[in-house]
Amino acid sequence: MTYLSLGFSLGFVGLAAIISRYQELGLEKDLAVGVIRSIIQLTIVGYILSYVFAAHSWLFILLMLTLMIGVAARNAAKRGKGIPNAQRIVLIGITVSEVVTLLLLLFLRIIPVTAQYIIPLSGMIVGNSMVAAGVTLNRLSNEFKLRRAEIELALSLGATPKKAALPVIQSAIKAGMIPTVDSMKTVGLVQLPGMMTGQILAGADPIQAVRYQILVMFMISGASAIASLIVVLLGYTRYFTSNAQLILEIL
Repeated sequence: MTYLSLGFSLGFVGLAAIISRYQELGLEKDLAVGVIRSIIQLTIVGYILSYVFAAHSWLFILLMLTLMIGVAARNAAKRGKGIPNAQRIVLIGITVSEVVTLLLLLFLRIIPVTAQYIIPLSGMIVGNSMVAAGVTLNRLSNEFKLRRAEIELALSLGATPKKAALPVIQSAIKAGMIPTVDSMKTVGLVQLPGMMTGQILAGADPIQAVRYQILVMFMISGASAIASLIVVLLGYTRYFTSNAQLILEIL
């Protein structure tokens, strides 16, 4: 792709800006900032990855993974406003998801131990875990507000905090996994995902590209489930005191 072709692609952003202007959405500034940031950030990352791939150093790989997890946790935690230590909860959830998924990929020898595979696949793991954790945290907060009376009634009847909050826990985990499940149901019919599309555009055999995409979808489903589960198990306890009472101040 030439720089001229890339420049022409700005027309799509221009179309979005025109729609925003016409409908008075006020997104023109955000679109402009998004364009600038995406160009700068992706260009910098491209040069960094070129260096990391050439260096073959585990130190650089770990630094890249740490940066990705940190940024993802900070972004996802914004959906848990009011929940104490929301960023720490999300950080643990995404980290556990990344570590477990990546170790399985390496231990089972599904991917080679090289930065060229570890970093891109980790980006997919962390990115989807971030989305799952954010959605889960948001649903957890909303469900506690909606089910406050129900939870207090269960506690008054002698239920433990976990038992009283079980419907909330189930709803939050389900919400975090739904985007991945829906994507798995429609992949290939409604959309051709990024991994598969990228390989096909690069000239790879479509069948081989499909195999990699299946691997990615299965990998993401497990990572999203782990992230959602960890976030909920750590998050719901923040709504109760040590005496098993509901903390009303954060509802």
